[in-house]
Amino acid sequence: MSILMDFLTVFLQPQLLLLVGLGTFAGVYVGAIPGLSVTMAVSILISFTFSWDVYPAISLMIGIYMGGVYGGSRTAILLNIPGAPSAIATALDGYPLAQRGEAGTAIGVTTVMSFIGGFVGIGVLALAAPLVSDFALGFQPRDYMLLAVLGILLVGSLSQGSLLKGIFAGALGLAIGAVGRDPLTFAERFTFDIQLLEGGISFIAVMIGMFGVSEALLQLHHVDKDAVRQKIRRIVPSLTTVRKHLPLSLQTSSIGVIIGALPGTGGDIAALMAYDHAKRVTKHPSRPFGEGAMEGLVAPETANNAVVGGAFIPMMTLGIPGDAVTAIMIGALFIHGLNPGPMLMVDQPDMFWFIVGCLVVANVFMLIFGLTGIRLFTKIVEMPRSVLIPLIMLLSIVGAYAVNNAVTDVYWMLAFGLFGYFMRHYGYPLGPVILGVILSRLLDDNWRRAIISEREDLGRFFAGLFSSPLSTVLFLAVIAIFLSQTPLWSKARIRKKRHAPQ
Repeated sequence: MSILMDFLTVFLQPQLLLLVGLGTFAGVYVGAIPGLSVTMAVSILISFTFSWDVYPAISLMIGIYMGGVYGGSRTAILLNIPGAPSAIATALDGYPLAQRGEAGTAIGVTTVMSFIGGFVGIGVLALAAPLVSDFALGFQPRDYMLLAVLGILLVGSLSQGSLLKGIFAGALGLAIGAVGRDPLTFAERFTFDIQLLEGGISFIAVMIGMFGVSEALLQLHHVDKDAVRQKIRRIVPSLTTVRKHLPLSLQTSSIGVIIGALPGTGGDIAALMAYDHAKRVTKHPSRPFGEGAMEGLVAPETANNAVVGGAFIPMMTLGIPGDAVTAIMIGALFIHGLNPGPMLMVDQPDMFWFIVGCLVVANVFMLIFGLTGIRLFTKIVEMPRSVLIPLIMLLSIVGAYAVNNAVTDVYWMLAFGLFGYFMRHYGYPLGPVILGVILSRLLDDNWRRAIISEREDLGRFFAGLFSSPLSTVLFLAVIAIFLSQTPLWSKARIRKKRHAPQ
């Protein structure tokens, strides 16, 4: 009975309900603006709420977190500018749908599927948090490294054409992510003795430039074309559509929960892995992937929202943040006199169930706010290009500057926008570049940690790949995915089909 009352606390107090609702509403629109991250919004909130009681403060933060993860899909679909890194995969099929006049349908599907993914994550948090956290603790540095390698191998899914171009783009992203001071030795890498490069290059500036500015430059070729009229017949997807995509959404939600529970990972990796999974298991997509496939929206959106529940699992059970936002929330709990970790579950189980209740309410508000204002939002796509192009540039400049309040990031954004324009013009995919930048640090840090833990002995490192079932499974998955993207694999499949009995 006590657990039920703790869970229902947020439902029974109008003030807390209002705060969760306000936070979710703000999160949806903060997440939709490139460069204004959820992490930034939650960190700013700490300075405003440190004098509040713990329940109202946590309610507002959870609302912003849940709304912000979803909000990044809005500009990804409408303008091909992901509001957050976790929406990169959403843009791959969401923007083509907007160009077809189906932006309303795309936003409706992403909202409902985000709602489903959010509930899967919350359900796992509520029912199986200790089990999932024990599994996440089993990850060694070599396992994180293999996970990053798996992510890099997704270039085949993101290249949508030549695999060699995808590999080149992914390698370029890894090189960009490595620019700056080495985090372990503090030695300079790829700086060419230029002081400006010592701090590295903001991946947000790279992402906004590659997607936003390059899109504006491409649109200059079509300034005289009429804008695509959006067909807003039905926003809420039919029950048949939801039922059709439910198996895929449950599969990709499980990917999101597991990735979310791994400290240091996040929605961007989960969404890209889910997108790759959808491409592999969907035999008959609604359209080809990259041209407006609904499955290409379902997979990343369910995964990145399931990450929210997953990220709270190590935070609540072990005191280890699942991502940047939960790291800030741990700080907020400390400020309010609480100690996140195993003893929190024993000494103050009311806080655990209160957070679960807040997540449920925030997920419901996300569905409500996500399905409202769509007709108004889709008017953005219908603007004349003479208005739309300056709007894209303005959003891109504001987003790049807002990350570090630095004009330098704006220059980087413009430079990578120009570079991205030429890449798109010559058929090079942009997704692998951003993926490489994001995964560069995860791969680099954990490769070094793995080697150091094996006393810099490569023989021991490779032997360690078979010392635990988890490492072995990940290593075999890397080999299998690598082989599946080679021409030999495609030829073998064609030969198998030819010789299959009719």
